[in-house]
Amino acid sequence: MCRARQPPGGARANRAALCWPAHSSIQEAGMKISEPMRAAPHSPVPPLLRLGMRPFYPAGAAFGALAMLMWLAALHGVPAAGRVASMSGLLWHVHEMIFGFAAAIVVGFLLTAVRAWTSRDTLRGGALAALWLWWAAGRVLIWSGPWAVAAVVDSLFLPITALVLLRVLVAAGNRRNVFLPVVLALFGVLDALFQWYAAAGRADLALRTAYAATGLVVFFVVVITGRVVPMFTMNAIPGFTLRRFRVVERLAAPAAVLTLGADAAGAPPALLVAAGAATALLHAARIVGWRSWRVGNRPILWILHVSCLWIPAGFALLALASAGVVPHSLALHALTVGAIGGAIIAMVTRTALGHTGRKLVAGRWERSCYWLMIAAALLRVFGPLVPAVPYMAWIDASGGCWIVAFLVYTIRYTPFLMKPRVDGRVD
Repeated sequence: MCRARQPPGGARANRAALCWPAHSSIQEAGMKISEPMRAAPHSPVPPLLRLGMRPFYPAGAAFGALAMLMWLAALHGVPAAGRVASMSGLLWHVHEMIFGFAAAIVVGFLLTAVRAWTSRDTLRGGALAALWLWWAAGRVLIWSGPWAVAAVVDSLFLPITALVLLRVLVAAGNRRNVFLPVVLALFGVLDALFQWYAAAGRADLALRTAYAATGLVVFFVVVITGRVVPMFTMNAIPGFTLRRFRVVERLAAPAAVLTLGADAAGAPPALLVAAGAATALLHAARIVGWRSWRVGNRPILWILHVSCLWIPAGFALLALASAGVVPHSLALHALTVGAIGGAIIAMVTRTALGHTGRKLVAGRWERSCYWLMIAAALLRVFGPLVPAVPYMAWIDASGGCWIVAFLVYTIRYTPFLMKPRVDGRVD
């Protein structure tokens, strides 16, 4: 067990490090987080194409809202909403929320983060535009194109990105983070498997593949939040101390992905009960060490802690689901809507503010997004347990909160991300 303390200089001296803004350089858990800046008067590259997050964050958020709207429409019998060329409506919903929406945000984050960690460009300009168009083509083809073309185009998006990231990390000698593009490439393999099973009429295997892919996204969330949440918290709160249990930190990510992998593989219920409970306790210990309840009224910070709280909740529900106490879908949505959705809305607001030269303060727009995402998770996970209310009412309410949250983000942040930094620096 190690005890982390407020870095010298207090919160004010380290405020620039919260989201890799200019002049920041912090070593946290072996991961250098910094953002190189060039105070050049002009760049020939449009602002939208200077960092990976700039095109992928707003496009991913807008698509996340659209995909949820289409799914709700399909559930209510709107014919056009349920017509997908290559797979059933249910599989399309599952596929696009994981391999379409979540993948876009993960890619945008990693392209930006790897550039920050290595001081080397990942993709920008025409190359970044080409990758974004590749992702967008996958979304269109999955909906309306020939299966073979859709499968090839979409399943290559993540491996291509992984190769780009791997090249930059290796060239910079940053081998500590090489595992991230490796996991991203595996994510792409699962995408290809999902589409193969869907085309073969094996919806059961496609869904199990999606469970495994969810495990990889949770893995990314656990790794990234484990590295930045303690640092962000200590930077924001003068004198704040927290505890990081070394065994817990080392086991948190592997336990999460292995437990969800066992669920995807159809492990015996008794094993899943034990694994789910153990993983829930592991992540609960992490939250206790972080002393999340003492964060206070700092929305841009507490949304990260709340998102992490959904991880032990999700695994506890998985244990209960394996014991036949609650439906499996509740555990799945605790992790997807609560943990993944919450972490995404937390990071896409925070990193976008930092990388556009704005203050790291959550205003009304950001707070609205946070509360809507919390409501979406609570309604989707716990609402169906109330028998007096129709099941679809909870789905509609949760989906509506999700849609509005990401629409608000898209409307608010697209202008930020399309324009140069407000502090006059060039990405």
